[in-house]
Amino acid sequence: MAERHYPHPLIDRYASSEMAAIFSPRMQALVWRDLWIALAEEERALGVEIPNDAIVAMHAAREQIDLDRIAVIERDLRHDVMAHVHHFGEVAPEARKYIHLGATSAFVGDNHGLIQHRQGLDIVRDRLLGTIEDLAAFAREQAAEPTLGYTHLQPAQPVTIGKRACLWLQDLLFDLEQIEAVRAELRFRGARGTTGTEATFLELFDGDGEKVDRLNERLAARFGFAGTYDVIGQTYPRKVDHRALAALAGIGASTARFGHDIRILQAFGEIEEPFGKQQIGSSAMPYKRNPMRSERICALARHLCTLELDASWTASVQWFERTLDDSANRRISLPEGYLSADALLILARNVSAGLVVHPAVVARRLGRALPFMVTEEILIAGVRGGGDRQDLHERVRGHALAARERLDEGAEDNDFFARIAADDAFGLGMEDLRALADPHRLVGRSARQVERFLTTRIDPLFEAADAPRPAEEVRV
Repeated sequence: MAERHYPHPLIDRYASSEMAAIFSPRMQALVWRDLWIALAEEERALGVEIPNDAIVAMHAAREQIDLDRIAVIERDLRHDVMAHVHHFGEVAPEARKYIHLGATSAFVGDNHGLIQHRQGLDIVRDRLLGTIEDLAAFAREQAAEPTLGYTHLQPAQPVTIGKRACLWLQDLLFDLEQIEAVRAELRFRGARGTTGTEATFLELFDGDGEKVDRLNERLAARFGFAGTYDVIGQTYPRKVDHRALAALAGIGASTARFGHDIRILQAFGEIEEPFGKQQIGSSAMPYKRNPMRSERICALARHLCTLELDASWTASVQWFERTLDDSANRRISLPEGYLSADALLILARNVSAGLVVHPAVVARRLGRALPFMVTEEILIAGVRGGGDRQDLHERVRGHALAARERLDEGAEDNDFFARIAADDAFGLGMEDLRALADPHRLVGRSARQVERFLTTRIDPLFEAADAPRPAEEVRV
């Protein structure tokens, strides 16, 4: 009964229906039938005696799929591919003897897996571009706005909000490059036989190896691949799975970094993720505005990052031409990798497009720490005024510690500048000190760096007329 089935959160709550459809049982059945039809047609075109009536029957029955019937057959045969072969033969009896001719299970399983990789990578690439576009708009808007920088999560030299956003953006750009590289390297498995030697197909074509090559070239082209892998065992190299999941795990790392930073900034009160008018932050504390989207990003990213290890382990234990302990694992790890990345990028784009900056809080937090960040400038100014550097250093140290202690005891304002201005040894007034501590001066080339990064690295991604701007399926 359906109500007794485990509702997978990635499908029911987080990922898009578009991504979930790639891994659905019906889509699998349809692609497998497309592969069998293509195999039979290309074999016939190359001289194998397969009647045209069989081809016509396969086409006519392509969509006559009864998943319940296939499940019944599989319970008896204990073989998923053969259950599909038998059912296809039931609905296309004229073709029954020619379905799967010369092929092993990996012909449909692995070629379909490579098609799934390509489809999944295409969706992920488009979602990455959408997230990058929205985050770039935020970075451009906040390019010159000073904010307190942090190293070791302790106050450090000021940066700008836009400069910080470019750190998140650059991570996503690295991910985009990896996704595109993995996508470009995909090849077809083709019709290669039980151990990759093509012996069965060599027999089928009466020893004509050129026809075997042509068969694989035609199959690869038919399904949109730039050829087949040079050598395989029974399966395509499981390093392909690892490369794909490593690229997806990179997205997990990047979005988690973004999510963690937003959570901390929201705790500071400086920047918030979007919060709906009817949204409830807590069942017990109605005043709360929890960063639930960013928390979900971090949660899902943690799972995605672990899947790279899963794939590397699987690739390491293939045992000569292949072993079957990859099958059950890949049924879980590959779909979950793509579904997780899909869900993460939907969330990350939603957050990026709705970030709310609280300038007064940003300025107040920066203002509390700013006086301590110009101590070297104060020393230099004091020496230029005739003071002794070592004496001035000790005075600065004493004033700074006293001001810090006052802040730690609950003071709202930092009186470090007032202490320096009152010390005649420095010869500096409050206006002098405020000029030294102008945050726009202290952020260095932040705004210029933002402009250059966006102009040279991000904008070109969207300059082409056909650059994808995918519609977001919002499930956040």
